[in-house]
Amino acid sequence: MLVMKFGGSSLANAERIKNVAEIIKKNINRKPVIVVSAIGGVTDLLIELSKEAVIGTKQKALLNEIIYKHYEIITLLKLNKDIIDKEVKLLSDLTYGVSLLKEMNQGIADNFVSFGERFSARIVASYIKSLGIDSEAKDAFDIGIIINKESKFEVSKDKYPEIKERISNINSILVITGFIAKDTKGKITTLGRGGSDYTATIIGAAINAEEVQIWTDVDGIMTADPKLVKNPKKLDSVSFEEASEIASLGAKILHPKTIFPAIEKNIPVRILNTFNPQNLGTVVSNNIIKKSRISSITYKKNIKVINISTPRMLEAKGFLRRIFEIFDINNISVDMVSTSEINVSVTVDNLKNQRIDKAESDLKEIGKIDIKENRTIISVVGNDMIHVPNVMGIIFSALTDIDVEMISSSMSEINQSFVIKEEQLGEAVKKLHTAFFGV
Repeated sequence: MLVMKFGGSSLANAERIKNVAEIIKKNINRKPVIVVSAIGGVTDLLIELSKEAVIGTKQKALLNEIIYKHYEIITLLKLNKDIIDKEVKLLSDLTYGVSLLKEMNQGIADNFVSFGERFSARIVASYIKSLGIDSEAKDAFDIGIIINKESKFEVSKDKYPEIKERISNINSILVITGFIAKDTKGKITTLGRGGSDYTATIIGAAINAEEVQIWTDVDGIMTADPKLVKNPKKLDSVSFEEASEIASLGAKILHPKTIFPAIEKNIPVRILNTFNPQNLGTVVSNNIIKKSRISSITYKKNIKVINISTPRMLEAKGFLRRIFEIFDINNISVDMVSTSEINVSVTVDNLKNQRIDKAESDLKEIGKIDIKENRTIISVVGNDMIHVPNVMGIIFSALTDIDVEMISSSMSEINQSFVIKEEQLGEAVKKLHTAFFGV
């Protein structure tokens, strides 16, 4: 069996949905299970709708825009509008209810954004069925995608047999909603932005798929972001370790959690381009010949650097533990750490919420705090990097004119990371790419 996930850009309009259907038809003999994201731009509209429903100003106009966007696609595909009537009513009732109560919480917000995938799954399934292929839409939670919020919104492997059984009992081509799930109390929740990739690999692991395909709008994993480098090279294959690093260090092509279920079952994940389906893309697998190399230059924007300094660090036991307990209590992930005798520097996502404010307030009780915003983490990712000749020398020679403010350099075989000002991002990536790849 094959799992094929299609992102929002692949489903942005009627013509693109037709293109997706043709790709599915060509793989029909491989018994594909389809996972879909919301139609391009819809998730953002639903988030805006949830906010406007509380304020009570533009919610009717936004609701109509979302509904019309889907009905227009349905009309162009010559389908019956009633295929999403139930979901339209549910979304309308939810909007009306929130506009009366003027209340919002994470559960309600998740319910709002779930409708993007619920709409798109029904449209894609109905169009495939109109081509003479028996197809059925299913919400992810109806095939067993249930999460425990206490386990960092991950789906337990204990759910895999149930998922496999429910999918095996359906003979038609399944089109399943990505991104969304239910919690153990039966409430709709999400797997986070980009979570449709994660849905696809969960299903792939559960059914022991031969391959999981992530269909997007690029030819695969590149040596650098095409928006910053004119001629990046496509990587034909990367290891699970490389892909995990590239995803977690900022690349948008894969959701960071995506790789984990595939690693557990050693299932290849292939990144493919919906607009260039002849290209073989990039395959992520452990079944590749691993060699010492630099594979990609990636980055993570909107980073905040927090420096904590105090003479009390000298020979003090448990000092680092106290710092990281503060981040843990406030549920804040730390990307990089650098220490000296009296100073600890960490990087975190520049979150605009009360948790980061509370963490900073607590840290002030430990020592002096210095905060730098508008920073970027750049990472040079590769395989067996400690055996790449003069890798650190090449990095620093390339960045002679770049202000490197923090370095995470160890005996890492997979990446070397450092922090720079966001305004120097483009220049730094280009210089590093030229140094390692010659273009």
